[in-house]
Amino acid sequence: MKNSIGTSIILTLAGESHGEAICAILDGMAPGIPVDEAFIAAQLSKRRPKGPTDTARREPDDFRILSGVFQGRTTGAPITILIPNTNTRSADYAPTHTLARPSHADYTAQVKYGGFQDWRGGGHFSGRITVGIVAAGAIALSALRTKGITIGTHILECAGVRDIPFDGIDPALTAGQVQRVSELDFPVLSDVRTLMESRILEAKADGDSTGGVIQTAVCGFPAGVGEPWFDSLDGVLARALFSIGGIKGVEFGSGFGLAGMRGSQAADNFFRAPDGSVRTATNHNGGVNGGISNGMPLIFNAAVKPTPSISKPQATIDMDNGTEATLELKGRHDPAIVRRICIVVNSLTAIVLCDQLALRYGTDFLR
Repeated sequence: MKNSIGTSIILTLAGESHGEAICAILDGMAPGIPVDEAFIAAQLSKRRPKGPTDTARREPDDFRILSGVFQGRTTGAPITILIPNTNTRSADYAPTHTLARPSHADYTAQVKYGGFQDWRGGGHFSGRITVGIVAAGAIALSALRTKGITIGTHILECAGVRDIPFDGIDPALTAGQVQRVSELDFPVLSDVRTLMESRILEAKADGDSTGGVIQTAVCGFPAGVGEPWFDSLDGVLARALFSIGGIKGVEFGSGFGLAGMRGSQAADNFFRAPDGSVRTATNHNGGVNGGISNGMPLIFNAAVKPTPSISKPQATIDMDNGTEATLELKGRHDPAIVRRICIVVNSLTAIVLCDQLALRYGTDFLR
């Protein structure tokens, strides 16, 4: 398994959904970076299920930092964070564990690992593993904030209900929007929460689930970071985003909307701002040109698929004997993961951008 991401700053994940714990190791962070355990706990809380639109599985996420932090600051050694699993119900999965859940990794894991994988609750493929991303990402987010870089994600669309998008052009306005959604458990910019939640609950009542689109903005990120071609900034970010199982599409700036524009409409014209900075009048390219940041807010959208665990009967195969079967899932599942995935995207984005800044300026840049 490939469980690590990064070049200079590396995140490694370990653990299974129903195993003893989830572990995140963040290696390469500069020494001297403040580590606020209360902030880590607050970030984990944003990922935690809270109401009827989330799974009934509730975990306290009482993490422990085992290494790499001393007297409230990073030491430069690998940071190891352990998050115990305390609310597992493996018996929910035992009766049907040979039946491949549609759109899950059950069948592909069976083929790749020959039946030796941990199938309880999805094992190492479970969304539960993202708790490690959030714990480690909190340290990365704190480091970026000391450099004036902030990251926020909101639910742009869910179950046919659409929020307003980030401004993405005015840095100050966008930064204010990022700050606003970063303080919310249900991150939206307009008054659409009630309608979104009601649509999610409608799907849940029908034994179904729903997906959506989330939008991320990064403010204060400097120009000149990234590489052309195979290590482009948008390419590295997209690779990280696609590692999150529920994400099946990524677009930067206007994304697929650019296909319907003329060049004169799609071009982001440059101008000199009153403060002397170089800016663009529009941001169709999402803050990246030629794989390198241009100083504008980084803006990207991610498509989140409907949660594949649903209560409706689904056609599948029995992996033990290859026969066709019908699966009716039991257990605790999210009718939508768009809310909980926002903090995961913030956290993974922060880790990737810390790595990119360290590659450009050296690891001590983040001190």
